[in-house]
Amino acid sequence: MNFKKILFVGALAWLSASAFAQDKPQIQFYGFVRNYYTYDSRACKSGTAELYNYLPLDVNDNGQGQDLNAVPTAKWSSLTSRLGVDVKGYNYKDYSFSAKIEADFYSGLSGVTGTAAFRLRQAYFDITAPKGLRLRLGQAWHPLAADIPDCIALETAVPFGPFHRTPQVNLLWPASSKWSINAVASWQVQYTSAGPEGASANYQKYSRTPELFASANYSHKGFTARLGVDMLSISPRVMTASKLLVNERLNTFMGFAYLQYKKGLFSIKAKSLLAQAGEHMNMLGGYGVSTINEDGSWEYTPTLTSSSWLSASYGKEYKVSFFAGYLKCFGTMDELVPVEGSDSLADAAAHWLCKSAYPNVNSAFRLTPTLSWNPGRFTLALEYQLTAAQYGAYASLTDSKGTVHKQCVNLHGLATDNLHWVYNHRIQLMTKFTF
Repeated sequence: MNFKKILFVGALAWLSASAFAQDKPQIQFYGFVRNYYTYDSRACKSGTAELYNYLPLDVNDNGQGQDLNAVPTAKWSSLTSRLGVDVKGYNYKDYSFSAKIEADFYSGLSGVTGTAAFRLRQAYFDITAPKGLRLRLGQAWHPLAADIPDCIALETAVPFGPFHRTPQVNLLWPASSKWSINAVASWQVQYTSAGPEGASANYQKYSRTPELFASANYSHKGFTARLGVDMLSISPRVMTASKLLVNERLNTFMGFAYLQYKKGLFSIKAKSLLAQAGEHMNMLGGYGVSTINEDGSWEYTPTLTSSSWLSASYGKEYKVSFFAGYLKCFGTMDELVPVEGSDSLADAAAHWLCKSAYPNVNSAFRLTPTLSWNPGRFTLALEYQLTAAQYGAYASLTDSKGTVHKQCVNLHGLATDNLHWVYNHRIQLMTKFTF
């Protein structure tokens, strides 16, 4: 081989290596180690070592004037530490590709006992066209839950706002420099609807219908606004207790509005939702049976709940934040089927299938001030959380078989009698190192 051939082969190899290097994606690892100290003044409905807080439990009187749920607790949890990988820099023709895989130590505990398992949070990739049209495929935050308030609480806005990640096909179209349209089809995996089998993704699977979301988004000079709607279709049962196939379906809707303004170190956010059911979003809601047909099939009616939150923050190294949330339950849209054989329509307990938290919650609110110190990659934060739930009295009803039911409070599953407030005072100290 002469010198020219050697030079040609060497140049060809160099060009191939250069092309391969330009085609190789860039990989960046990230994550954090996080710890929580938590004090609660009473027992609460919560999850994940009691870090994920919903509402304080109702009064449980032992008959001697003692509330068995008025027991304070304190704990230290080294959980929710996270690992993630961002991938970017790959292009094919005029299309750019990026991806994310994210996991943390979270699930797998029983109460506050055990060792957290390493579980998947997000795993998706994006394809972006030359004019900005973006297609996202994989598990990511549901766009209804992507707006996070300024607080350190693990549950963020729950139950005053949605919390949901899901496998999805997500299309974002930037119609102009200010406006964009978002359309999403998603399927349940981790956060699921409730029903006759308990919480399960089967109800959406049998419906053969993805959850559908659409929103219009506006962003200009620090101001962001979103307005949208979400629709879920589920089939709570495919057969009766006597093994007869039935065709059942429940369609529910959520409408929402979101506003945000940022300028310098100041930020303010607000979100309001009107939701039917919504328990798969970790919100307060559910559904029940409204009609029993002659063929054994059931018709369903969802709850209606209004929920809103407001969040404001100022600062960077030294940061102060405030969160306020409020929700109001309106009961089911239609009347529930009463207990079979009863002489009274005061209770619909027999066919109240599901509801997040407890059926006798009428309304709730939360107030949360937060102070944080953020010197570089380290964060030390102190947060006080006042959460209050307004409960009503259950109505006992005995059916024709002598069974006593206390699952519901009236034909619309709404607590209206003997309303009373229950409060929990939570203090959280968080340490976090980000890398």
